[in-house]
Amino acid sequence: MKDRPPVVVLDACVLFPAGLRSLLMWLAVNEVIRAKWSDQIHEEWIRNVLAKRSDVTRSQLERVRMLMDQTAGDCLVTGYERHAAGLDLPDPDDGHVLAAAIECGAEAIVTWNLADFPVAHLDRFGIKAISPDELLCRLIDSSEAEVLVSMHEHRRTMKNPPMDEAGYRQFLKRQGLIESVARLESSPETS
Repeated sequence: MKDRPPVVVLDACVLFPAGLRSLLMWLAVNEVIRAKWSDQIHEEWIRNVLAKRSDVTRSQLERVRMLMDQTAGDCLVTGYERHAAGLDLPDPDDGHVLAAAIECGAEAIVTWNLADFPVAHLDRFGIKAISPDELLCRLIDSSEAEVLVSMHEHRRTMKNPPMDEAGYRQFLKRQGLIESVARLESSPETS
């Protein structure tokens, strides 16, 4: 019997870049992870994309949001606000992310902002903060075949421009997935 996929809360910073967001969604679709987020996390990544990209509209991002919520199953965390009081994080604005992780029983918060989620604060809840690169490395170690299927499907959807395998690995490196790509390149299954 296959292990249950890890429950992970995706912080807004990993949903901001479309390429990384798309890969994480393929991992969720293929049940390699159980991706979770809240409406507040959605609002944060959407607000940041709109601030940085004048070529994208709110309605386009709302469509992405709707598709994410439909595609990832029971992804939307609600009722987390009750955990927010007393969460002492370096950036109080990140309390909602930890509260959502507590509410849904997440194993990890996937974020690039690891310093915002100190181990001492998360340990009491049994939650880790990990980078997308560390998440993907762990998934490669535990479910390499499923990760490769997700990556193949992700690459296949990339049409502008289409990518061969080498181009896709370069793309992943630009997304910050350096160790993951190195692990894939050293694997006899994928070399």
